[in-house]
Amino acid sequence: MNEFFLIVLAYLIGSIPTAIWVSKRFFGIDIREYGSGNAGATNTFRVLGKQWGSLVMIVDILKGVAATSLYIILPSTYSGSEHELYRTNFMIALGLASVLGHIFPIWADFKGGKGVATLFGMAIAIQPLVAVCCIGVFLFVLYLTRFVSLSSILAGVAFMVFILFIFNEKETLYRIFAVLVALMVVLTHQKNIGRILKGTEGKVPILKFRDTRKRRRQ
Repeated sequence: MNEFFLIVLAYLIGSIPTAIWVSKRFFGIDIREYGSGNAGATNTFRVLGKQWGSLVMIVDILKGVAATSLYIILPSTYSGSEHELYRTNFMIALGLASVLGHIFPIWADFKGGKGVATLFGMAIAIQPLVAVCCIGVFLFVLYLTRFVSLSSILAGVAFMVFILFIFNEKETLYRIFAVLVALMVVLTHQKNIGRILKGTEGKVPILKFRDTRKRRRQ
């Protein structure tokens, strides 16, 4: 019963619609009515700029960390090494509940973001080293392209590669989860992939000095 309430709490934490609240509180708009219509960090970067996009991304990551870390409230009887597998599986359940909340937030008419930042937060709580590697992939691709969507897609795919091949995680449920993460990230970014292929995907307003410098050299 305690586990059920913690999963519900994880969903409620994930449901905090950061981008929507920020856009309404500081700009008097609903972020879902602008840009791609998505209530996530990528669209916030695009519509409100890097300062607010960074804020939304950080908070959404922290949502995943906080929700997944709710396992510490479990009774101390689950603290032994013999319960490590149970804790890992329960953390995955908590993290998925928070991601579900981000995508379908009860506080915002069940119309949220794509859950990538919250997924990263979940990964940080469960497997910090893998998460750091994925963040490295994200930042590298972002530096090269300034596409947050492409950065998120490749980081999600990298998460699967790290879990399955690089770190060779033995836990079956975690391996399945890694594959599902990659599939979910790709599926939720289908429109972005189409825009990238067409050359119409918007770039976030960061590292513009690099493009300006390139144009001056040409």
